Amino acid sequence: MNKVVDGAGAAVEGIGDGASLAVGGFGLAGIPGVLIKAVLERGCKGLHVVSNNCGTDGRGLGELLAAGRIGRVTASYVGENKEFARQYLAGELEVELIPQGTLAERLRAGGCGIPAFYTSAGVGTLVEEGGLPWRYGRDGSVLVASPPREVREFDGRPYVLERSIVTDFALVRALKADVHGNLVFSKAARNFNPLAAMAGRVTIAEVEEVGELDPAQVHLPGVFVQRVLVVGRTEKPIEKVTVRRP
Repeated sequence: MNKVVDGAGAAVEGIGDGASLAVGGFGLAGIPGVLIKAVLERGCKGLHVVSNNCGTDGRGLGELLAAGRIGRVTASYVGENKEFARQYLAGELEVELIPQGTLAERLRAGGCGIPAFYTSAGVGTLVEEGGLPWRYGRDGSVLVASPPREVREFDGRPYVLERSIVTDFALVRALKADVHGNLVFSKAARNFNPLAAMAGRVTIAEVEEVGELDPAQVHLPGVFVQRVLVVGRTEKPIEKVTVRRP
């Protein structure tokens, strides 16, 4: 089955208002920038984004955020995105912050058909007890707070129950694909992209090239990928440029 699509518009077809998106990338490394811009051009509103972070100001998911297209974010890190923090504190954005490892496993579990799992991360904190602010009012009051988690003991240790994540779509970035959607990722792009890809009901991968792959080198099987968009080499922004002092 040839999963290569013709153009970014065709790649993001079907994404509409209120859709949930699992988006790969870590900081600005491995972000599906072409697909994000295509979603922006579609004009979708009220999106629920699941990603490690929400890009930076004006880059990556920060573009959708600045345009007011995101209604809810599930992430582990606010990062350097000042607009993200402003919208959250102003009550314009609902945000579920969760431990990074828990987020990774919730995405993976969703892709594996596991509805929930127990983890020790967050035991004895507001993750377990509930009360983490998800949405503020304009007066600074908490309108929506996280619910308490179910707790169970295994071998004398407490663990909290976490639900897996499955999204309507997933947007990911890979180095190379074959026409069947098997993917190979480059370096840090392998952090969250495979997990996001697994969690999407419809997964769209932007790739630098399409060609034959050594089966032993495949990082993500094509069974998780429905559409492939060839974008060639694109700009890879650096989140924080540091140089050696003279």
